[in-house]
Formats: sequence, C-alpha cells, structure tokens
Amino acid sequence: MPNNTNTPPALTGHMLFLLAGLAALGSLATNIILPVFPGMGRDLGVETRDLALTLSSFFVAFAVGQLFAGPLADRFGRKPLVIGGLAIFIVGSAICTLAPTLDVLIFGRVIQALGACSAFVLARAIARDLFDGEALARALALIMIAMAAAPGFSPLVGNAFGALIGWRFIFAGVAVFAVVLGLFYVRKLGETHPANARQPLRIGAIVLAYGRLARDRRFIYPALSVSFTIGTLYAFFAAAPAIFISEFGLTGLQLSLYFAATVFIVFGAGFAAPRLAHRWGQVRVAMLGAVIALMGNLVILSFAASPSLLSITCGLVLFLLGMGLINPLGTAIALQPFKQEAGLASALQGFLQMGLAAIASTVASVLPLPVTLALAVTMTAGATLALLVFVPVVLQQPRKKVALV
Repeated sequence: MPNNTNTPPALTGHMLFLLAGLAALGSLATNIILPVFPGMGRDLGVETRDLALTLSSFFVAFAVGQLFAGPLADRFGRKPLVIGGLAIFIVGSAICTLAPTLDVLIFGRVIQALGACSAFVLARAIARDLFDGEALARALALIMIAMAAAPGFSPLVGNAFGALIGWRFIFAGVAVFAVVLGLFYVRKLGETHPANARQPLRIGAIVLAYGRLARDRRFIYPALSVSFTIGTLYAFFAAAPAIFISEFGLTGLQLSLYFAATVFIVFGAGFAAPRLAHRWGQVRVAMLGAVIALMGNLVILSFAASPSLLSITCGLVLFLLGMGLINPLGTAIALQPFKQEAGLASALQGFLQMGLAAIASTVASVLPLPVTLALAVTMTAGATLALLVFVPVVLQQPRKKVALV
C-alpha cells in the first residue's frame, strides 16, 4: 500500500513488477505478435506487410489516449484509471482473439491501445508520486530494465503460442496478464495520488496546461529527445519481421531469440545509468546516451546498401546502449519539476513518444527505398533529432566555477 509518511518508500520487487508491468503492457502486446505475422496473414487472407496496420493504428490510439488519461488521473486519482484501463485492454484483447478479418483485428488493437495507454501513463506518474531526484531516476531505470524483458522475451512466448495453439491465443494470454496486474495493483499498492493534490478537470485549463508544458524548456527538450529515441526503436520493431525473416531468412524462433539477446544490452545500460548519473550528473550521462545511440544508427546506415546480420547487430548494440542511458535519465529530467502535474506531464511525454513511433514506423515503410536502407535513414534521422533537441538541456545547466590553483 502507499506510504503515508514523509519517508520515501523502497522500490521493492513487488512494486517493480507492478510498475514495469503497467509500463510494458503496450510493448508486450505489440512485440509478442511479431513472430506470428506470417501465420496471421495466411489466416486472415492478407499480405504480411498489411499487418503493419495493426502496429501503426495501435501507436496512434496509444498516443492520443494518453492525452486524456493523464488529466483524468490527476483529477480522479490513479486507481480508477489503472483498473479502468486494464479492463478496456482486456476487452480489446478479446476482440482480437475472435477477429475474423483484418479490419476487426485493427479495431481490437485500437481498443487494446486505449486501455494500455492508461497503464503506461500511470506507471510513470505513480513513480513520480513516490520518488524524487536520484531516487526517481533509479526507479525509472529499474522499471526500464524490467520493461526491456517484455519486448525482448515476449516474441519467444508469441512464437511458442503460435506454434502450439495458434496466434489467437496470444491475445488471450496478454488479457490474462492484464488481469494479474489489476489484482496485484489492488492488493499491493493502490492509490498514490492523495485527494488534496488532485487537479481540476476543465477542458480549457487542461489545454492551457498542455500548452504550458509544451513551452516549458525544462520539460519539452528532454521529453522530445527521449521520444525521438523511442520512436526510432519502434520503427525498428515494425520493420524487423520484413528484414530478419524475409531478407535474412530467420525463422520466427530465431527472430525471437535475437530479440531476447538484445535485452541484456538494455539491462546493462539501465543498471549503469543511475550509477553514472550519481557520479557525473543526469544531464551529462543522458547526453552521452544520445551520442552513442546516434553512433549506432550511423553504423546501420553505413552498411545499409548491402546489409548483413552482423552490421545491423553491431549498430543495434550501440543504439540500445545509448537508449538505455537516455530513456530513464531523460524521463526523470523531464518529470522532475512537475510533481503536482505528474499525470499530465507523463501523458504528454507518452503522446510524444508514441506519436513519433507512429510517424517513424510509417516513414520507414513508405520511403521508396529498400527496406533496410529506409529503416536506417529513419533511425539515423530520429537519433540526430534526439541529440539536437537535448543540446539546450545541457546549455541550461549552471556552469560550475573552476578554482584556480
């Protein structure tokens, strides 16, 4: 249950599982179906690349839904939005399970996204309710580490489900996971946003509040930097089946194992981020992460004309290492000044992330270039923008006086 004293609560294993599960629900529901795209296409009578619509529609609904979830959570508390969001997600999963056509499947994915977006927003808002400063950065880093297991290992689960009992049961499986999260939330945590901290729910005031956040340099620059980075990651996820299965000839199981192996890179970066930030500061380490991520994408771009599994893997390792640094630290920097509006700030950052994910995945799919080159151009552009918009965050830092000896 929430801590009612002035002592910050400890980030226990139970709390970590809950917050990471809420934050990862959307990516879990996306990545778990990637290895079974060919089978889904055959059953629904569509091409594999047509199933990319199940991703882009999910991203758009996920992005827009967050703009409503955040203010509602700041007004009515976290609990109604967590429970309600999970219930909506379960309904959407049921529709996907029974979908007879691609159109119905897309509709179910939109409903899934509208539920998952509440969980995503509230995971970070709850972390901001409970933690400050370095503790917040550490909490977000540990949540990100645990979150990495969902997109990394979930394709293995999806591949196993698809091979043993069919792709439809994948959606039933994620619905069961949502039920477990809801029960765990009610029993182990509950409400973390006290009544005296609730914000009024007025449309005009909410629009103005979003406008203030969008103009606030303390928020918008780090939030955009993280969002460009995450957007390029989702572009990679969307293009991965076409590249690794169609071009490189990997099986669904091999692609799943590949994703699982990349998780350990994010694990390492996530463990290192708070320790490096404690020594050199959040801003410096986040900037380093943006630089490393760009270097990784430049490697992929350099070999995109004649790609190989080795060249893409080398670039991806660097990109994930940089992302593992800037994601938790940039998020902590963006949310730190806005404790009373944590839900609103988390919602706007989530909107930016998923909106840019939708744009990046769409751009990568429509560029009149070979699929690997299109992805490399998109990822490099995203990482370049992530670095550029973080420069003002560095410039805002007070300069330390150096004593002359």
